[in-house]
Amino acid sequence: MSQKTISILQLYPRDMNIYGDWGNTLVLKRRLEWHGYSVNLLSYNPGDTFPSDVDIIIGGGGQDSGQSRIGEDLLRIGPKLIELAEDNVPMLMICGLYQQFGHFFKTKSGEVIQGIGLLDIETYGGDERMIGNIVTTSEDFGQIVGYENHSGQTTLGAKAIPLGSVVRGAGNNGKDTTEGARYKNVIGTYLHGSLLPKNPAIADFLIETAVVRKYGEYHPQVIDDTFAHKAREVAIKRPR
Repeated sequence: MSQKTISILQLYPRDMNIYGDWGNTLVLKRRLEWHGYSVNLLSYNPGDTFPSDVDIIIGGGGQDSGQSRIGEDLLRIGPKLIELAEDNVPMLMICGLYQQFGHFFKTKSGEVIQGIGLLDIETYGGDERMIGNIVTTSEDFGQIVGYENHSGQTTLGAKAIPLGSVVRGAGNNGKDTTEGARYKNVIGTYLHGSLLPKNPAIADFLIETAVVRKYGEYHPQVIDDTFAHKAREVAIKRPR
């Protein structure tokens, strides 16, 4: 019997791929292979044809200039991304693309970068840069550890729920203790690092959701996450 295949799409790797965000895609690929699946890696940049068969969508962070460059194209494919989200496709958006999955990002200089409105969030550029190691806690994923580096201050609307509550760090805005946002199987967060190597519970959530959605059942293998746990321990002990 041929191996079952999961297709992972990386959004805008040319412009939105800083602080190791490509590592999230590599983690999903390797863990899927360990679980017994073959992986079809896809990428999408401005002007490309959007793939017809996508099971997981990953997006990274970028500077304001990168967000501006992809803005028009992201609005063009926004309806497709919303359609896929409503169809329960799992997605992980980091930092810049997290912001642009919301309603808008108004930069410190006053430029308004329109978002696609998939997440019920708004972001304003601030004077303070929120940077350093961050620890949050989540009912679904336990402790989430990562590294934040953003000046955007994000607030959640009624249709978004936070990914986690801040234990140490700034999170969405440094004020309300929220970090990230979720809608259906879409996760947005400011956590770089890469996020998934140190947070295998989130990686396996994305994988299980994609596999069950496509094949109706999921039979995971036991993975030795010793190194991931050691990395988490070190990250938690690091000063902010």
